Amino acid sequence: MSSPIAALKENLAVQTALSNIDARQCEMVDTVLEWSRVNSGSRNLKGLAEMERRVLDAFAVLAPEVELIDLEDGEMVNEVGEVVTMKNGRTIHLFKRPTANRRVLMTGHTDTVFATDHKFQEPVWLDGNTLNGPGVADMKGGILVILNALMAFEETPLAEHVGWEVLLSPDEETGSLASAKILADRAKSADIGLTYEPALADGTLAGARKGSGNYTLVVRGKAAHAGREFHNGRNAVVALSSMITALASLSGEREDMTVNPAVIKGGVAPNVVPDMAWCRFNVRLKEPEHAAYFERKVGEIVAAWDGVDGYSVTLHGGINRPPKALSDANIMLMDAIRDCGAELGIKVDYVPTGGCCEGNNLAAAGLPNVDTLGVRGGMIHSADEFVCVDSFKERAKLSALILMAFASGQLDNVIKAKG
Repeated sequence: MSSPIAALKENLAVQTALSNIDARQCEMVDTVLEWSRVNSGSRNLKGLAEMERRVLDAFAVLAPEVELIDLEDGEMVNEVGEVVTMKNGRTIHLFKRPTANRRVLMTGHTDTVFATDHKFQEPVWLDGNTLNGPGVADMKGGILVILNALMAFEETPLAEHVGWEVLLSPDEETGSLASAKILADRAKSADIGLTYEPALADGTLAGARKGSGNYTLVVRGKAAHAGREFHNGRNAVVALSSMITALASLSGEREDMTVNPAVIKGGVAPNVVPDMAWCRFNVRLKEPEHAAYFERKVGEIVAAWDGVDGYSVTLHGGINRPPKALSDANIMLMDAIRDCGAELGIKVDYVPTGGCCEGNNLAAAGLPNVDTLGVRGGMIHSADEFVCVDSFKERAKLSALILMAFASGQLDNVIKAKG
């Protein structure tokens, strides 16, 4: 006796829609080449606007309702240790049948980690199936998977039973700080979440994820001549060095907790006692309760120096993505996606990861989700980023079948478990 998903796949309308994805394979590759040449680094508002235009043009075939959401300004610490305002781009919100009984939220991002002055700006073929280029995997390729899965889904009568939303953020690579509220809000209106970060090159998907926080520690001392008045100075670099050592020692104090002091700056010349220094650092947390412990310990490190002997210390930032634990509903969704993959001849496995993404945000809002349904690829966040181009049609078919199974009631156990 065939499984419900196998029976669904035997439906003529389903078969036709999946076959049509095959016919669009070359178009997907051509489009990712074009999109990859558009620099859309998180702070490049002009490039993000161009990607917005191209995405809206591409998704117009679905005739969705469109909402463009201006994000609030953010803050960051600049090169001289001052807090400055940073402009953000717009979140693209596309949706259809919002009052349907079954609702799915599909998320992704238009930004990349590559600034306009980065050397990595052009896609290059490495071989017949491997394309190297900015954003080809993370995640302009993922956006194309969303588009082509929805195109196939909308070709079937099953689509009328599902309301779908697509959220594409312009600030995921900087922590989704401004778009987090939107993600949480829309998560509460959905039954399942599908996010399109790249899968690993072998097709493995992410399961549980660590949480993450980004911080900047700014130390101010007192400048002085290094020869004539050395003892009148207060060396901010020395103070910061001591604090960095204390921060690094927190790694391992809770299971799998890591603290990474990553970027430091201070001083102006060897013959001047530096009066300012800063460090940007990241923490990864396995369990939600580890956040309070970490913040308490960092507070103690700051307190040990702030206001002492002429030094002042300020801490900026915080935990921006909670750990993603796997609820019963999430595990059921993962199992259903594994079954969909099996029907397509795609082996779906899951591994826990220290990385984080919008899937963390959705899970924190109570939405069961799988967050690596994009193309197969690797070396993301580097100039060696690549996509396996045969995965465009493969992953679009997988998501299309997930949507079809969802529409036909085969994921209703996930909705019930979600409560």
